[in-house]
Amino acid sequence: MSRSDRRSWRSARTIGDLGELMALWLEGKIASRPGYQPRHGPDDETAHLVPTLAALCRAGYVTTQSQPGFAGTGAAGLWWEQRAAVELVVTDPTLFHRLVDAAYAAGMTVRINDYRPNGGVQEQPVVATTCDGEAMTAFGGRISRADMAIQWPGLDRDLYGEVSTGTYVSIIAPEYGLAGERLWVALDFLTGLRQHDPDNPWNSPAPGEPARER
Repeated sequence: MSRSDRRSWRSARTIGDLGELMALWLEGKIASRPGYQPRHGPDDETAHLVPTLAALCRAGYVTTQSQPGFAGTGAAGLWWEQRAAVELVVTDPTLFHRLVDAAYAAGMTVRINDYRPNGGVQEQPVVATTCDGEAMTAFGGRISRADMAIQWPGLDRDLYGEVSTGTYVSIIAPEYGLAGERLWVALDFLTGLRQHDPDNPWNSPAPGEPARER
């Protein structure tokens, strides 16, 4: 990580500051982020998710990992299936309930892992990627203290204390493949990136997205 990027992350003092920096990294305006390969942006498969993820980060959440829905032939010619999924850290109770309520209303699977000092719920992970039917990756599940430190190196001490004792919410589409991409639509409504149009059964598109034809 460059000195400039390191200074930027270290200068963050609030969750809002951290979310803005994460949004800038997602948009390619900062080269590196804590806990990730230096000078490496989001994976190519998540490029179409950047507007949704950046909007979440600017709405008071901080995304930590995500993947799109996918089903098809992948690495080594094997059959891969992915559920659309995202993990976020949230420290504001109102934002937490708004997020979880929206996820449940959209029929998503939710896993909550709470790291408050007095303890909280620790739910089990959900398999999110399979290869030829074998589980490969999962979202949710407890993060160890050591892994938490690896995920957020170089932050201001007080801010690290806040994110390391926040609530981590994983939202996973129940379907594998492209059908699960409806997760991002639900999250766009949450942040206001998309607007519901009560006079149009086809909901209004996100900014820059072409209108759908009936």
